[in-house]
Amino acid sequence: MSSRRWPVFPAPQAEARACLHALAATALLAGALQPASSLAAEPAHAAASASVAAKPPAKAASRPAEAETGSKSPAEQLREAVAGGVASKRLTLVVNGKEKKYITVPPRGPVEKVVKQEEGPTASQAADDHGRRATPRPPSGRAAARARAAAMAGHETSAHGADPHWSYEGDTGPQAWGKLKPDFSLCTIGKRQSPINIEDNATLQGPAEPLQFHYRASGASVVNNGHTIQVDMLGENFITVRGSDYKLVQLHFHHPSEERVNFKSFAMVAHLVHKNADGQLAVVAVLLEPGAANPVINTVWTYMPLDAGDRVRMPAELLDPSGLLPQDQRYYQFLGSLTTPPCTEGVLWMVLKTPSAISREQIKLFSQLFPNNARPLQPLNNRPVREAQ
Repeated sequence: MSSRRWPVFPAPQAEARACLHALAATALLAGALQPASSLAAEPAHAAASASVAAKPPAKAASRPAEAETGSKSPAEQLREAVAGGVASKRLTLVVNGKEKKYITVPPRGPVEKVVKQEEGPTASQAADDHGRRATPRPPSGRAAARARAAAMAGHETSAHGADPHWSYEGDTGPQAWGKLKPDFSLCTIGKRQSPINIEDNATLQGPAEPLQFHYRASGASVVNNGHTIQVDMLGENFITVRGSDYKLVQLHFHHPSEERVNFKSFAMVAHLVHKNADGQLAVVAVLLEPGAANPVINTVWTYMPLDAGDRVRMPAELLDPSGLLPQDQRYYQFLGSLTTPPCTEGVLWMVLKTPSAISREQIKLFSQLFPNNARPLQPLNNRPVREAQ
């Protein structure tokens, strides 16, 4: 028998095992470089990294791969494929000088991007159709106007855009105002709240300084703020009381009257809101009862916006607020609050004793928009009320 030795080639089973070991190493290395959540979120990429192509590429396309990978070990090929650029890598395993398997290793970047998208973009990260960052669109002109108007409801002269909705009835009515927002707490716990009932036999009677009105024809704009009709005044209109000048900021209306005298209610009331240089508020309340048509109210109703949030500008020097005042300007005086949220206290109130006239037609027009926009009476809590004689 000849002693010549023949070369030993790996058995097919051994060759297959070597190939499977290489595949396992590829999958483990790719998994180590990617978060577990990324692999779970991308089953398509995971399947691609662990699958074997059904058919090898055409010979013409495979020759460059042979030239590139034939001289490199499988471990080097794996490292280059996984640590390669942004594009996917196609790995050709060469065992004993022969191509055996084709493996596509997915890049890391796209997987991470897909995971972020599946988590859901935030509003500030939303992208438009072209892939650019989309900035939130500002509200339409009408929506912005409504938001501003609602913020200035009732007596308020500063914007509270985040204030919750409040009303005169139901779950958001006066009994709930103090619970709608912490800033509204005075509506519930305040001790000097408005409106009140004024009793003649309980007032401080005696001399009191006269109210000095300095009103003139001015420009203005009328807004339906959802709670009342409000007239924002322009020009230099002011009153002088307690040694201070208070500029007329706005006036608005309530139906029926919020204030009562000897428990008598009136058809409507006009509140003229003033503010001095120190930021203190003074409100003159003009009680209104049926009679002749009021020319000032007729002018305001002519420019009355019908839709909540709408604003209508009057011609310059059209409105003279002095036309609302009665000839007898004696008054009741007390310290109270705003009659709408946030119910701020420390407001100086002057309720004119003599009502002004308003026609029934003018009352009807307002009441069709606002059947009841009057806050209920609040406890006096032993506050002194001065009656100017």
